[in-house]
Order: sequence, then structure tokens, then C-alpha cells
Amino acid sequence: MASARLRYAVWRSSQTGVGLVVISVLLVAPLRWVAPPTTAFMVQDKWARAGHIPEEGLPAHAWNDWRELSPELALAVIASEDQRFLHHYGFDFEAIVDALEEHRDGRQLRGASTISQQLAKNLYLWPERNVLRKALEGYFTLLLELFLPKRRILEIYLNVVEFGPGVYGAATAAGHFFDQRSSEIDERQAALLAAVLPNPKRFDVRDPSPYVRRRQDWILSQMEQLRHSDYVSGLQGAGKKSRSM
Repeated sequence: MASARLRYAVWRSSQTGVGLVVISVLLVAPLRWVAPPTTAFMVQDKWARAGHIPEEGLPAHAWNDWRELSPELALAVIASEDQRFLHHYGFDFEAIVDALEEHRDGRQLRGASTISQQLAKNLYLWPERNVLRKALEGYFTLLLELFLPKRRILEIYLNVVEFGPGVYGAATAAGHFFDQRSSEIDERQAALLAAVLPNPKRFDVRDPSPYVRRRQDWILSQMEQLRHSDYVSGLQGAGKKSRSM
């Protein structure tokens, strides 16, 4: 009898596991063709504002296809957030090792998340760091890399990332901060938007601090270096295959 109960428990656990895998795949695979209607971060932000923070002044979220996005913004975000984006499989182990070595030398531990990891977190999870979230983030990162081409991952990220309190996506940010279309964002505007990404609720695009200005200048220099490499052509060719190498 005990053996039968154990077999039943194992069977139920395996069925549950398979079901969760199927659900997670169904959450990710359609994004290759369909824009996500919202994200976990957007929903949590809306809940946090409900009842005590007015939403009338917040811009409505808008979606731009790849051809409508500024190539300068795409390059700026890569220069700022993930310069090995085209060449890794969702995890930048070199950046992780560098961050750990800096921490061991007494410096503050910095993040080493890739664009793919940040997208996984934004779409499906929550901002607080803990072991469960990091494990789920890794799992969804693998699914994104498996089912979506690199350019699609970047396209979705640019459309859902937060550039300011309640300002999600490039189209929304371009209209809100610069009164223009996202395709019209120039390199300095792109670098400024990318500069606030580490903490968009604290850093202000309209009133950038000296630190944000320094980050903007650094991003501009990194963009110039990437522009003189094969990165731009690699990014344009990353829409039909998972990675350029």
C-alpha cells in the first residue's frame, strides 16, 4: 500500500511538472509573433498605484515594431546593459565572474544580468531579489533564448522596459520625454534613456543628475566603439536566427 501511494505521488508530481513546463512554453513561444499585452512589472506597478496614486498623468503604453524603433536606442541599450548580447545564450558568464571578482576586492556587488534575463524578469516575475526569483528568471531566460531570435528579444525589451515611473517602452518614452516618435530618437537621447535603466524610478530623464550625465557620456563612447565593429550589421541580421555566430 505504501509503495502504491509513493508511485501515485511520483506520478502526480511528474504530471504537475509537465503541466507547468507546458504552461511556461505557451507563455513564451507565441511572443515570437505576438506582442505581449502587458508584463508582470506593469501589472504590479498598476496595483501599487491603485487607490492612492493618480494615473491620469501617466502616458498610455504603446508598441512599436522593430522597423519603428530607433536603431540608436537599440545600440545604446546594448552598449549600456549587455555588450555581449549577440554572442551569449542568455547568460554572460564573463560579466558574472568580473562582478564577483570586483565584490571580492571590496567593491559593491553589481548586477550582471543580460538583456534576456531582464526581459524574463520584466515579463513574468517581480523586482525583489531572492533565490526563487533568480531560479525562475534563469528558466524563463532559457525559454526566451530557445524560442525567440535575438532581435525579437531586443524588440520586446525596448517595448516593455521602464524608462521612468509608469513610462514603459520606447514609443511611450519618446512621446513622454521628447514629444516625438521613437524612430526619431537621436544618439544623445538614446544614451540618456539607456542611462536611467539601472533605476528608472530614481533617475530622471527630464532632470538628469551629474551621475546620469556621466553615464550618458560613457554610453555614447561605447556606442561609437560598437558602431565601428561588426555589431550593427550583426544586430540587423539577428532577426532570422537566434544569434549571429
